[in-house]
Amino acid sequence: MRAPDTAETWRHERFMARCLELAARGAGFVSPNPQVGSVVVCGDRVIGEGFHERFGGPHAEVNAIASVTDHELLRRSTLYVNLEPCSHYGKTPPCSDLIIEKKIPKVVLACRDPHERVAGRGVAKLREAGVEVVEGILSGEAARLNEAFMKFHRERMPFVALKLAQTLDGKIATAGGLSKWITGEAARKEVHRMRAGHDALLTGAATVLADDPLLTVRHVDGKNPLRVVLDRELEVPPEAAVFGPEAPTLLVTSERLSVSGKAAILRDRGVEIEGIEERDGALDLVSVLRLLHGRNALSVLVEAGGRLSSALVRERLADKLYLFIAPKLFGGDGLDGFGPLGVEAPEQAFALRIETTASFSGDLLLEAYFG
Repeated sequence: MRAPDTAETWRHERFMARCLELAARGAGFVSPNPQVGSVVVCGDRVIGEGFHERFGGPHAEVNAIASVTDHELLRRSTLYVNLEPCSHYGKTPPCSDLIIEKKIPKVVLACRDPHERVAGRGVAKLREAGVEVVEGILSGEAARLNEAFMKFHRERMPFVALKLAQTLDGKIATAGGLSKWITGEAARKEVHRMRAGHDALLTGAATVLADDPLLTVRHVDGKNPLRVVLDRELEVPPEAAVFGPEAPTLLVTSERLSVSGKAAILRDRGVEIEGIEERDGALDLVSVLRLLHGRNALSVLVEAGGRLSSALVRERLADKLYLFIAPKLFGGDGLDGFGPLGVEAPEQAFALRIETTASFSGDLLLEAYFG
């Protein structure tokens, strides 16, 4: 296929950028579906827009086409969409069939859908029906927007992001093990926004015992993720805040303790428990992530101490890092009220690709990728 000229490429990128803006509005509401936006253009005029608003609802292309007031214009329009139109019946009919039915002559897309029921079939169906298909417009940006969806279907594993907060002297907790309030209110609100954009929130028993966190999105509008607590020895008490009714919680423990009397007591209190195998004296993290994949968790945000975070990085199971750096010191002589030393951040050195930085009332956020 002939590559578009510079002017045409610029035009395609302009409308595709709008698709990505629309798609992002579905964050936190459409999983395990991808975030998708669509724009219908006649000439140089946008005549319809839409995005996938919630899981089980109409897809972006359906909403965009429905927003067009004069459907006769569709016969000479171009439909832009950031992900390949589906070609199968799921909770909604195939979008490719609707495009063909409306006689839209051209479709411009960013990238193909890796889902095994799509994976090029949507593009093939459109081309067989005589629809011109242009691919690869802002494909990198589109893949980044749906990075969790892409990994989930290509690698059969959820996308794992670590959230860490540390002081300027590299501490993630006080000498007493407390990690609350390292960052300020603005940064904490940003963390709640991050939580709302993930399907699961993973932590360890040590963090729950030290901080008794609620792990919800109470400071922002959004959906609470599944709270997942790794507790190999069933140390977390039933009255812990993380087992409260505000959000669902899954406790993952060893297979040997998942059928114990202590586990039965927790289950009687309404705690959901899964047992998995151990490896080298710890819960097998690959099995944990496969368990979450089986529960349709596309993305996992990890809010835990240095031990669990380091293990995920060491085993190359972490994809992304959100690192908050607070303008504070936890070291010193104890006169600051925090004790002479804090808990060190993970010490291993790993290659990171820093993508963005942001500031939240003095707290610096680095967003980076591993590898």
